[in-house]
Amino acid sequence: MSEVVHDPRFHDVVGENLEAEQLGTGFGFTEGPIWHPSKGHLLFSDMPQSKMRLWSPGEGITIFRDPSNMANGNCFDAQGRILTCEHATSRVTRTELDGSITVLATHWNGKELNSPNDIVLAEDGSIYFTDPTYGRMEVFGVPREPELDFRGLYRIVPDKGDGHELQLLVDDFGQPNGLCFSLDGTRLFVNDTDKNHVRMFDVHGEGLLDGGRVWCEVKGEGEGAADGMKIDSAGNLYCTGPGGIHVFDQEATPLGVIPSPEFVANFNWGGDDFRDLFLTASTSLYRVRVNTPGRRPF
Repeated sequence: MSEVVHDPRFHDVVGENLEAEQLGTGFGFTEGPIWHPSKGHLLFSDMPQSKMRLWSPGEGITIFRDPSNMANGNCFDAQGRILTCEHATSRVTRTELDGSITVLATHWNGKELNSPNDIVLAEDGSIYFTDPTYGRMEVFGVPREPELDFRGLYRIVPDKGDGHELQLLVDDFGQPNGLCFSLDGTRLFVNDTDKNHVRMFDVHGEGLLDGGRVWCEVKGEGEGAADGMKIDSAGNLYCTGPGGIHVFDQEATPLGVIPSPEFVANFNWGGDDFRDLFLTASTSLYRVRVNTPGRRPF
């Protein structure tokens, strides 16, 4: 792998001589990786094949859920339950600890959501998710016309997990996609795949947002666009983009690009020390060893 270096600090954050180890291949299109810290395994989505898969060091790749309703983004809540965006049903769901599934959100003002895509949890228990239209297209979902005339960012209010308390926060995106909080939870970053940039919002009051200025642009050579996005334990922001995973410091300075052997849509950290960076890259799952650990999910 040949990384792109914009700033010498890139090697301090990520490391040198990066090597991508292929852990599995032959998938349709991989997305939504999440690491379970106590069980020591990785869950990820395979949208076209409508499966959620599991990778563990001992057993390799196995099936976690089949069918998955073309699941895309996933995250854990504070109890270790799985929050999932489903493309085929336009739902946000929660997998309970006993394996049962609770539906959290399906509609806004009586109209079906477009196709919830990516999802994060705030410290107060709020669930934030993006709602572009990719799940209404061939390959990534079930072709059908949208009922809503915008693509928004939503919040599910804490302690209202039945989905009855849904707030529309922002509705002026091209195609909102990846999102993540700053380390202190006071800022929310949301990228826009259509515009290939990242916007920053201030979080205030009852989980509502202000601002929304463009924080950085994701530019470069090669395949890829702004999609999966996360912050590491030192506050550096990682975002998929042309050529691989772009790394920015806390001031939006581009540090460099971690290259991917295939088009990469998302990623997450795991392993015993959270320095294993797992890449869900098109037909394959890869692992890259990095210097700075990621953040533990719960």
